[in-house]
Amino acid sequence: MRCIFVGIEYAGKTTLIDLLTHYYRHRRLPVHGDDHFTIPDSTLSPESRAAMVAFPDDVKERMQRMQIQYHVEVIRNYPNTMISGWHLEEAVYTEIYGQDPDSPYYPRYHYNFQRQYEAMVLEARLPDVVLFHVTASDEAIRQRMHDAPHEYQVIKESDIAEVKQRFSDEIERCLFTHKGRKIEIDTTDKTPEESLDELLLRSEPLITQAELAIRSLPVPAGEYEVRYENGVRRLIPAE
Repeated sequence: MRCIFVGIEYAGKTTLIDLLTHYYRHRRLPVHGDDHFTIPDSTLSPESRAAMVAFPDDVKERMQRMQIQYHVEVIRNYPNTMISGWHLEEAVYTEIYGQDPDSPYYPRYHYNFQRQYEAMVLEARLPDVVLFHVTASDEAIRQRMHDAPHEYQVIKESDIAEVKQRFSDEIERCLFTHKGRKIEIDTTDKTPEESLDELLLRSEPLITQAELAIRSLPVPAGEYEVRYENGVRRLIPAE
């Protein structure tokens, strides 16, 4: 399943990506994960993250535009892709925080291409692209913000309702939504595992028959090895 996760900060996108990545890898399936669109890139070293925040606005914009374009090909070429934010997050955050001197974002220079990126993916006629809008109640976002604050937090507590609405508006304009490829996951009052179960159940109509068959196979809970016995593939729990 080629997954695009979007939604307000603290909604639970990264948690779901981590759980779904483990789900696939436990079934010996390759995963290509790209959870690094939010400025500054969370996969960079602390030194590089600090440097990225200090980049001039035009450098940030060009860098983000290039990686957004590049990930059209990532979605096209890799099965079981996990993309977080992509161009939709960029459109929301540059619009709200681009003029804020305390924000790592930049003014919204060239983000008029959202539908173009989506059209390039749809042109490939992929059978399993799914847009997940991950959200939660205002109070849940506020509580998570206080319980486990991010080092480089993007949103402001006073903006939670507005940011959520901007994401909803942008997602409603998205071509994946118009094609029936959107699923909304509300993580309020759910454990991460419950949200993953909901994601898997609700995505069944949008995946390939091959993936549905793989999901149906019983897999040992812990480590295991693959063996063939008389031509039959078996999963043998590790001793």
